[in-house]
Amino acid sequence: MKKLFVLLLSLATLPGAFGQNGSLLDTNLPSHFFGWNRGVHVYLPPSYPTQPQRHYPVLYLHDGQNVFSSAGTNCVFGWGSWELDRTVDALCRSGKMQEIIMVAVDNSFARLEEYGGRHHVPGGPATNMAFENYEAFLITELKPQMDREYRTLPGAAHTAVMGSSLGGLCSLVLAWEHPEIFGGAASLSGAFQVEQTNFLNEVLKSFHGQPKPFRVYLDSGVVSFRTGDDGGSLTKQVAAEFRRIGWTNDLQWFVDGKPLTPAELEKSGLRRDKWAEAQTSQDNEFYWRLRSWRALTFLFPPLEPK
Repeated sequence: MKKLFVLLLSLATLPGAFGQNGSLLDTNLPSHFFGWNRGVHVYLPPSYPTQPQRHYPVLYLHDGQNVFSSAGTNCVFGWGSWELDRTVDALCRSGKMQEIIMVAVDNSFARLEEYGGRHHVPGGPATNMAFENYEAFLITELKPQMDREYRTLPGAAHTAVMGSSLGGLCSLVLAWEHPEIFGGAASLSGAFQVEQTNFLNEVLKSFHGQPKPFRVYLDSGVVSFRTGDDGGSLTKQVAAEFRRIGWTNDLQWFVDGKPLTPAELEKSGLRRDKWAEAQTSQDNEFYWRLRSWRALTFLFPPLEPK
């Protein structure tokens, strides 16, 4: 695994080091639920144009303007994008995961409300209209269109959702409420403190049924400007609740135990003016870029030989 980490660390400085890369498409999708167009970015795997009979698993992503290399190396206050297209290309070439389609949805001015899940009030209904509109957009508008326009494998077993911080929380809520749609969910540095730990305390801790049929990936660092420990203590509690309910092999939890050293940061290609900050906070696109391979290989492992 250390060799894989070194390979992915070097990708930031080798944008054209390999052939046979996937392609990126940008579009805007009209939505009845928003009343305006939503930016959507689609990654198609290298084999897509040459294997017309083949269908692919799909990963849906939040904060879509920040996840692919097309966003540039200086986006998000200099942290750069997740570069998921390059990471997936490298993982597929090395046989670590399946080829997939990725669909990334831009966030909006209502990011907190859209990603925050439903608000559970004791004795009252669980509501959050912004989240409900975003949820309905993904499930009834975006996914059906992607399944029509591209050669997807539309079933839940081949569909996952992933995000960071609020997007990580949103991913878990979506899979929890719709395991018939999303068979996998990944949360990187999940913002479980939102709404007084609403999802942890009012959803997971109060649940006493059977585990739901979706795979769960959780991670965090150990330092963050915003949450002190990058949400690590709450992520640990979330992982414990999933295990209590009955998740075993379908749960992976990783803690990134220490920030990178200056020597490692020099190899990473991160702007030098961000190094000091990178040593005191793992709650940013730079670290999500480095940790994302764990979620990708967990959600979409290579197929067993026939």
